[in-house]
Amino acid sequence: MLKKAKALQTELTRIRRTIHQNPELGFEEFETAGLVSETLHKLDIEHQTGVGRTGVVARIGNGSGPVIGIRADMDALPIQEANDVIYKSQVAGKMHACGHDAHTTMLLGAAMLLKDEQFDGEIRLLFQPSEERQDSEGVSGATAMIDEGATEGLDAVLALHVSGQLDRGMVSIDDGFILANVDRVVGRIIGKGGHGAAPHLSRDPIFMLAPVLTALHGIVSRWIDPGQPAVVTIGKVAGGTTNNVIPSQVELDLTLRSMDDGVRQQLIAEVEQAFSVARAMGGDYEIEIYPGYPATYNDPQVADWIRQTAKGMIGEENVVARGPVMGAEDFGYMSRASKGAMMILGAKEPGGRERFLHHPEFDLDESALPIGSAILAQTALRFVRGDFL
Repeated sequence: MLKKAKALQTELTRIRRTIHQNPELGFEEFETAGLVSETLHKLDIEHQTGVGRTGVVARIGNGSGPVIGIRADMDALPIQEANDVIYKSQVAGKMHACGHDAHTTMLLGAAMLLKDEQFDGEIRLLFQPSEERQDSEGVSGATAMIDEGATEGLDAVLALHVSGQLDRGMVSIDDGFILANVDRVVGRIIGKGGHGAAPHLSRDPIFMLAPVLTALHGIVSRWIDPGQPAVVTIGKVAGGTTNNVIPSQVELDLTLRSMDDGVRQQLIAEVEQAFSVARAMGGDYEIEIYPGYPATYNDPQVADWIRQTAKGMIGEENVVARGPVMGAEDFGYMSRASKGAMMILGAKEPGGRERFLHHPEFDLDESALPIGSAILAQTALRFVRGDFL
């Protein structure tokens, strides 16, 4: 399978660069979905467009046996690309800085590898929109596709994510929770504005900010079980307009990360408790909670299928376990709707510099594309053929 995939290198590179040059944000992936559909048409693979708004679902097989899904996300980020390459983004302020162009390409590569295989069952290809953002109703691409039945009847679901820190030719796969719950909290410390020369006639929210910040930064170290992963990060503090005016409020924007659902709820409660310090100082507060994605859980059995396949394909020494990280992914919805697992695919040029996700200089070694396609295709094929005990 890997030999067949490597023969597709030129075509996979072309597809990836086409997508990279034409990035589209979440639920706007019309051109990307069109390219996916056009490619599937050429392969004579049955598929449906407009699933989950801009997603594409394709089916290979006769549907009379086990059913496994393979998911790839398609959306880009609102980042201005800083790379000087021939395939640089042609859309100002938008860039594939998280590798979704490669994910989509590798799933199309898997389709090319699987289209002529014979088996009883179904391999379902899920080209998902909007992983990077939710709409105003909290809907992401994964939830939109699940709501429209894209994952209905799946026995298992596979996915991958590229890494610019892991060498090309390597794979990381872990059991259990691999990515975190994520929630956003916007909080406001409310005081009473006034003249900077007469602070005694005001209730200065900037003065109240310091103890609130101390309380927020103490949540993880003082109130969360030290054995539980948790993060509280304050990414934005905004208040005031000039030096001699005391503002009426200060706004803070936070991200909360956790693995355990109980800790997830505790973080939210502790954040509210921290903001309440403002009341002890004569002010007030309000918070708005924006629930994000659930933690991504790798089913140990599905993860082992990927692990077995990868070891047989690229060598046992090239399959590692990196442990959980506190990033988040809406694949967590799919891996809860059906048992699933996500592998991390090395995409750093060996000896080259690390490339970080969501960075304007993110890029990848395109010779990783056939490896990802082959592992996804072979794992799915072995499953429907009953090769895993």
